[in-house]
Amino acid sequence: MAASSFLTVCVLCAATLRTGFGLHTVSAIYGETINIPCGQDKLDGLLFGKWKYEKPDGTAVFVATRSAVKNNFNFDDVPEYNGRLNLSENYTLSISNARISDEKRFVCMLITAENVFEEPTLIKVFKPPSKPEIINQPTFMETGNLNMVGDCVANDSYPDGNITWYRNGQVLLPIDGVVSIEPSKEKNATSGLHNMRSTLQYMSTKDDINADFSCAVTYYMPDGLAIMKSDPAVFDIYYPTEKVTIHVQSPKKTVKEGDNITLKCIGNGNPPPEEFLFYLPGQEEGLLSTSAYHITDIKRNATGDYKCSLINKIMIASTMVTVHYLDLTLTPSGDVTKQIGDSLSVSCIPSASKNVSVTWMKNQKILTQPSFTNLQYRDSGTYECETSLMEVDGLRRKKTLRLAVEGKPRIKLSKRTNADGKSKTIIYEVEGFPKPEVQCLSLGNGVYLNKTEETTVSYGKYSAKIIISPEENVTIICSAENKLGKETFSLNIFAISTPEPVEPNDRSGDSNDHAKLIVGIVVGLLLAALVAGLAYWIYIKKSGSATKHVGKELGNTEENKKLEENNHKSEA
Repeated sequence: MAASSFLTVCVLCAATLRTGFGLHTVSAIYGETINIPCGQDKLDGLLFGKWKYEKPDGTAVFVATRSAVKNNFNFDDVPEYNGRLNLSENYTLSISNARISDEKRFVCMLITAENVFEEPTLIKVFKPPSKPEIINQPTFMETGNLNMVGDCVANDSYPDGNITWYRNGQVLLPIDGVVSIEPSKEKNATSGLHNMRSTLQYMSTKDDINADFSCAVTYYMPDGLAIMKSDPAVFDIYYPTEKVTIHVQSPKKTVKEGDNITLKCIGNGNPPPEEFLFYLPGQEEGLLSTSAYHITDIKRNATGDYKCSLINKIMIASTMVTVHYLDLTLTPSGDVTKQIGDSLSVSCIPSASKNVSVTWMKNQKILTQPSFTNLQYRDSGTYECETSLMEVDGLRRKKTLRLAVEGKPRIKLSKRTNADGKSKTIIYEVEGFPKPEVQCLSLGNGVYLNKTEETTVSYGKYSAKIIISPEENVTIICSAENKLGKETFSLNIFAISTPEPVEPNDRSGDSNDHAKLIVGIVVGLLLAALVAGLAYWIYIKKSGSATKHVGKELGNTEENKKLEENNHKSEA
């Protein structure tokens, strides 16, 4: 028998001649290259090697052959492996673009002249699924209902995997009436890949606000189980209103008369209610409005309890609104004119939503409650009565009284010799309101005298100076006049060369003071005469000669009277 015939027979009867080295498994990733080693070291006398796979019915399909003698190889015409195979010198078979259909039992056959050696290898192909995705998500979920959360899908896996649902990272398990999970799988008849789907229905509560739902697929890979998670899904949770609140929106923390305010009604449901009934103080019928009710130029009589409710008139909320106000009455106010020495009754009375106090100011300085009795010029000025509600921003009231105390002019003159000895200074002080006009003249020549600029001594009192150098005795007369009257004061001034006597009263030029001086002199003379008469009477009593002495007494009395008259004229 020829050698070639023997080889052919040996190959055909390999089932009875092969020596096995054990079953190996090669794992491959879908789409990548499968490398299947022959698993047998180099054999002496090796003629060639062949690769085959076994069909489910046990028949063999040869796919590649390599000659050890000629060092060449060829591939059998197997349509599913055309262009995908490669056979290395060490008889390792490579299959590119791994497919699910490549999961077979491949056998490496090494043939020598005496024997046929076979090495079987089982191929396992793995493909990770696509990233799981939650589809068919609702826009919101309602509490109290079994809501559709979505379908978690993971496609094109091999082998198939399992889908698990999570809430905030915790596994969700089926609970009757609360959690419903329906898994499903399908296999692509062409590719052999598996598509997985799981539908979740969930009974949501308010605790699910901001909760995230996710799913994960568990699948097999060459090194064991693997897991892949979806992106989380967060849903808007709808729940009914359980409480209504009402708030006052104002430009300031407090409300004062004239403000514009907005009443805001809020329900804690989701979505929040959009319409409410608003109840004003003392009104039983509600006013339908959106969540806001506006009040402009609010008045003090609007103080009261404001309410709002849902349209079904349940869950009523209320709030107290206090409209602060402040009034101030000053009597009298404005411009007031009184005479010096008069009295004035003044009252400043506040009226406010809360207790307030009154502050008085005069010419921007704080003072206590003013008393307007026996008015003086110093009482003139601008008085302000002010009050405020400190906790109500901007609520302040102020009233003004401008008091003018008027009086007739009063003027007084004084004099002094200057240090140079060549001039004298006349000083006048005048008081009165309206401010008196003062004119001074010299009686000797009737000339009006120049004076310095008046200075203010106190309120309603002014002073000025006149400097003169008299060469002879003169009399200075100053007159002060305003709309209420006029007063004149005169003063005798001696020449510079003549020393002036000490005068007990500088107002000697005043007509009233002249009269007072004359009366004083006359009274003094009368008292002196009375004393003399009394002494003379005592003398007569002692002498015992009443008749004679009476005549003498009468004669002396007449002489005394003439003497007294002459003395009075000389002093005047």
